[in-house]
Amino acid sequence: MDKIMQNSLNEEDFNRIRSHADLLNALNEKKIDISDVLSVIQYEKEKEKLQVELVKLQQWIKKTNNRVAIIFEGRDAAGKGGNIRRFTEHLNPRSMRLVALNKPTMVERGQWYFTRYIKHLPNPGEIVFFDRSWYNRAVVEPVMGFCTPHQYDQFMVQLPEFEHMLYEDGVIIIKFWLSITKEEQLKRFKAREDNALKRWKFSPVDRKGQEYWDDYTRYKELMFSKTHTSFSPWIIVKTNDKKVARLECMRYVLSQFDYDAKEDSNFSLLPDPNVIMRYFRLLHKYD
Repeated sequence: MDKIMQNSLNEEDFNRIRSHADLLNALNEKKIDISDVLSVIQYEKEKEKLQVELVKLQQWIKKTNNRVAIIFEGRDAAGKGGNIRRFTEHLNPRSMRLVALNKPTMVERGQWYFTRYIKHLPNPGEIVFFDRSWYNRAVVEPVMGFCTPHQYDQFMVQLPEFEHMLYEDGVIIIKFWLSITKEEQLKRFKAREDNALKRWKFSPVDRKGQEYWDDYTRYKELMFSKTHTSFSPWIIVKTNDKKVARLECMRYVLSQFDYDAKEDSNFSLLPDPNVIMRYFRLLHKYD
């Protein structure tokens, strides 16, 4: 008990604390490990600075009438929704949208596959975030049997042409693949099941993620080989550390634009190449 008291702050300690520096000094004197707390504080500071830059970027996109689509793809529980939330937290909703479509309706199933996505593409001056996209048919649908082999083959032939037409029309597409290890995915699945606020995220399709891991890998690699192009490259992000991944995704997006007052930022906007990189066929695979 005496040892616990020696390693905790008492009333006298609190009475002499007048600033954050005083608090940190008092904690150091008591040899209290606050490394986890400091890590969170540093993350929040970095996130806030990057979000300020994202606001500046959004204002520039609106002023210049650019059209930007940011796609987040990856295995279940890789952190797509969490990434998008940090991106959009302080953006103006009038010139930003989130697209997270449900399974297609009977009418949509009878249409050209890309039709349901075309109407959600960004308007001039707008950023659209896709929480999954037309790439459902490249990986999830063939693995789960939601499309026929012919539909899959036809889609893969048409996809590069579709994205090239968007590119030629001036739509800026950024494609993130959030990469997660099998062990980390299982850990996050269990955390979702244990959390009543996140249990809704755990769908029957999610449950197959571990069972069909190798099938997902095969289709993922086929997708990269056919859709990683000079005009629409895949950006691979290691996401076992969710906080680091969020910051590096923000940095990557910011690094792609010469927006107003970008030079006024007093910190690095260049992403860490150990965390985020272009797809490369010979790269050691994280997932």
